[in-house]
Amino acid sequence: MTPEAAPTPRDEVLDAFRAQLRAMTDGDTDALDDLLADGSTLTHMTGYVQPKQEWLAQMREGRFDYHSIVDLDVEVDGDTARLVVRTVTDATVYGTRADWRLQLTVDYAYENDAWIVVGSAASTW
Repeated sequence: MTPEAAPTPRDEVLDAFRAQLRAMTDGDTDALDDLLADGSTLTHMTGYVQPKQEWLAQMREGRFDYHSIVDLDVEVDGDTARLVVRTVTDATVYGTRADWRLQLTVDYAYENDAWIVVGSAASTW
C-alpha cells in the first residue's frame, strides 16, 4: 500500500475555491461567510467593489442566484495565492438570468490552517 502524498498548497487552494463554488451554487451563504475573510470584497465586472456582507445579504434576498460555474488555475507564493479562472457562469443577477462570460481573480491568504478569500474581482472575457 502506497502512502498518500500530503496535499500541496495548490491543492488546498483549489479545494477552497471548489468549496466556494459549491456554496455559491447551493446558495449557502453561511458556508460562504466562513470561507471569506471578514474584510473580503467582490469587485464586479461593473467595477463596483462590494463588501462581503452586502454580497451575502443580496444572495439571501435572491438578487444573485448562481446556477453553475466552471473551474481553473492557481499560483501559490508562501502564505498567499491567486487563482484566475475563466468561466461561463449561469447566474440570475438582479432578476436577469444569463450566461456571464467572467474572468475571476481570487486572492487567498493562509490563516489558521486554512486558505481564506481576502478579495476577488470579476471582469468579462
